[in-house]
Amino acid sequence: MQLYNTLSAKERAALIDEAGDERLTLSFYQYAKIGNPALFRNHLFVHWDELEVLGRIYVAHEGINAQLSLPARHFSAFKDFLDGIYFLENVRLNIAIEQDAKSFLKLKVKVRNKIVADGLEDDSFDVTNKGIHVDAKTFNDLIEDKDTVLVDMRNHYESEIGHFKNAITPDVDTFRDSLDLIEADLKDHKEDKKLVMYCTGGIRCEKASAYYKHKGFKQVYQLEGGIIEYARQVEQQQLENKFRGKNFVFDHRRGERITDEIISHCHQCGKPCDTHVNCANEACHLLFIQCEECASAMKDCCSTSCMEIMALPEEEQKKLRQGIPNSNKIFKKGRSEKLKFQRENLPLKG
Repeated sequence: MQLYNTLSAKERAALIDEAGDERLTLSFYQYAKIGNPALFRNHLFVHWDELEVLGRIYVAHEGINAQLSLPARHFSAFKDFLDGIYFLENVRLNIAIEQDAKSFLKLKVKVRNKIVADGLEDDSFDVTNKGIHVDAKTFNDLIEDKDTVLVDMRNHYESEIGHFKNAITPDVDTFRDSLDLIEADLKDHKEDKKLVMYCTGGIRCEKASAYYKHKGFKQVYQLEGGIIEYARQVEQQQLENKFRGKNFVFDHRRGERITDEIISHCHQCGKPCDTHVNCANEACHLLFIQCEECASAMKDCCSTSCMEIMALPEEEQKKLRQGIPNSNKIFKKGRSEKLKFQRENLPLKG
């Protein structure tokens, strides 16, 4: 019985091209008490591998967080499988606005301590005691209220390319960093203001809303389904779209265009741009914003030093990479000193 991915990304991409199937990219999450995450993880992998599911899925005692793609012809079978799991029956599926058959190239189902890395060690609050979920229309009405504080629960590199008008966008690297920062900034408004939050698909707001209620905020709301579902409802119901720019997503696409407005800049030349890339130098792999002109001039690299490394034979590059830990700690995500144009380092920015 196969329990792990055995194909490389290149091999999988070739199979996708050969099959020629339409694939759907979607995401979902659910907080639930899972007694044996490892057993549940294996159960998911076996069944989803048969359905040609690809993606990144985290399972923990507190629930599941899934971002994936699958052939459209398998969608009904996939939905039936989810409905057969008691805590996933009729779970909301956020289907991507822009589809890409190669949004994911491997099936990775991992057991984690938590489905969202929040860094919290306070187990005294109930994650199911969440804020009020609101749809796109109600959200639009709420954020026009003078007694509303709108907060983006995502990280700086996400909100840099797109956010709602007049939102507070914490200049943070992690979700955990934003929790205390927002509480401290709004500590005098726990009773008199409506705290309205949004994120990509809703999962971070789900935990944050419970956390802020635990911390004494009386009026806590979250955008149901996040930016992904908001964009869908706005289009279907012909509502005013109050989002600006692009929605960052955690797959090979790196973003979905919500409006034509470009609110960010190339980190190398400063011209309007909202395309995230990873530096071509595997020893760097820095995530940053790069326009087409700079990509051509810099050979998809973030700096001249990385260009020089990329010009070396592959064997020499491998030797240089030896001993260098390849982790998120080196992915400065737009904060590297190599980059000339970066987001202003402000604690909170609207």
